Amino acid sequence: MTALIDYGVGNLYSVAKAVSFVGGDVKITSDAEDLKRAEKMILPGVGAFGDCMKNLEATGLIPTILEQIAAKKFLLGICVGLQILFEKSEESPNVKGLGIFKGEVKKISAENLKIPHMGWNAVNFGESKIFAGLKNNSYFYFVHSYHAAPLDKNLISATSDYGEKITAAVESENIFATQFHPEKSGDVGLKVLKNFIEF
Repeated sequence: MTALIDYGVGNLYSVAKAVSFVGGDVKITSDAEDLKRAEKMILPGVGAFGDCMKNLEATGLIPTILEQIAAKKFLLGICVGLQILFEKSEESPNVKGLGIFKGEVKKISAENLKIPHMGWNAVNFGESKIFAGLKNNSYFYFVHSYHAAPLDKNLISATSDYGEKITAAVESENIFATQFHPEKSGDVGLKVLKNFIEF
């Protein structure tokens, strides 16, 4: 079972529907026991960094999430679910992120381009099992104004260009996260989700 973490933000039902479509057994939950029983976890996120952290803290699930990650359970973060894996964000300067990865989330610097970055954009990736079976520079769907700037650049598994090189995905061992929305990215996004549930 894949636990889709419900903390009041994110496109829960569209993510759940997409995971089910590619053969995943998914449960939307805010129950710590479900996270412990699950084989994998998905951490979605939509809206502001600070609001997401406030909501997540209110669930009381953070210790369980960190415990399960430390136990090497697979986690997929989506959009702000990627951003809150880091220590902080320029969007909410006084709010601490989960701090799983060192670094911060910065506003996209794109002169003469509309912010938020919204729509389809090519994603450049190297060898990564989350992108297995996909052609490099496939197009994925983004909706964001901020992107992660890890201290360890080796965490970055994919980039996209929008005024500057932006972080499109990060990964480390059992943690994978995408700035784009796989559940809104058609066949290529479904392939990313299928890859994840088949790890």
